[in-house]
Amino acid sequence: MATKRDYYEVLGVAKTASGEEIKKAYRKVAIKFHPDKNPDDPTAEDKFKEAAEAYEILSNDDKRARYDRFGHQSGNGGGAQNMEDIFSQFGDIFGGGGFEGFFGGQGRGGQGGRRVKKGSNLRIKLKLDLEEVANGVEKKIKVKRYVACQPCSGTGAKNGTDLKDCGTCHGQGQVKRVVNTMLGQMVSASTCPTCHGEGKIVSSKCDTCHGEGRQLHEEVIPINIPAGVAEGMQLSMNGKGNYPERGGMPGDLLIQIEEEPHELLKRDGNNIMFEQYISFVDAALGASIEVPTIEGKVKIKVDPGTQPGKILRLRGKGIKDLNGYGRGDQLIHLSVWTPKNVSSEERELLEKLRNAQNFTPNPGKNEKGFFEKVKEYFQ
Repeated sequence: MATKRDYYEVLGVAKTASGEEIKKAYRKVAIKFHPDKNPDDPTAEDKFKEAAEAYEILSNDDKRARYDRFGHQSGNGGGAQNMEDIFSQFGDIFGGGGFEGFFGGQGRGGQGGRRVKKGSNLRIKLKLDLEEVANGVEKKIKVKRYVACQPCSGTGAKNGTDLKDCGTCHGQGQVKRVVNTMLGQMVSASTCPTCHGEGKIVSSKCDTCHGEGRQLHEEVIPINIPAGVAEGMQLSMNGKGNYPERGGMPGDLLIQIEEEPHELLKRDGNNIMFEQYISFVDAALGASIEVPTIEGKVKIKVDPGTQPGKILRLRGKGIKDLNGYGRGDQLIHLSVWTPKNVSSEERELLEKLRNAQNFTPNPGKNEKGFFEKVKEYFQ
């Protein structure tokens, strides 16, 4: 698979470019590489699609922010994949006549400006636990969405054939008007008010969908969630949204990530944080203790003389990076636990230890007496 170019590089703008600058840059690149303008260049269409994909991401504030943070692994969905979809989504930035106004009025394939409809998007929230976020997971979700009616093939017409060209636009989907001005004749194009841009009129409605061209359908959709996604991130599955009325392209399925909090562990970027309490005896003498990780419990060593606040690092026990740059660590913050309630016997022992240590500001000055008292108590 070829490596994608940086979207800012594709449009020739700086990362600090404003929305208007991005729009102007896309318009310039799209005109330059429009396939109808470059019939002898086999790479023109790919460059045209690449520019449309870059514009789709950078013209949307949320998608642009995720792209700036995560690059091509941001889960933004990656733009329109065919020419008609591109014309449908972005043709309006070229003015009322769309792309056709720049390239001879007939548009691609001689369709005279007829625009491809796109269905509405579906939005869902998907809850993931910390282990799923850390390692990635495949989820199967049940959704209800509109799909093309099978008996009429999504046309809305009985048997899929009872269609005729619109008498207003003659199957073009647009009506054009010529206006005389002092600068000469100007042509403007608008969506046909009779067929609403479809170019066809249903003569006899389908008995199954009653002319709508679609039916509500429940299905189970598998979703591959990459490792390293974050709270609020939105993933997109092209073509898994609603099918539009009487033909067109289905919308997208947008998946918003929600992270469920872990009972013990806390995420900090790609690192995992955990606070471990130890007794002052373990801190003084050292110990081997178990701590939880996203992969299960592991043993760690607490060195003798460990001071409160020390941080231990378990390398590679964190979250996989969304862009594939390794894996984070787990950081264990050691805190010394101090009992709030003590028995009379424990109080007596603590008083002896305090006298042995004598609260000296010099650590280690009376350590011998301190450990002798501990040894004497446990004998």
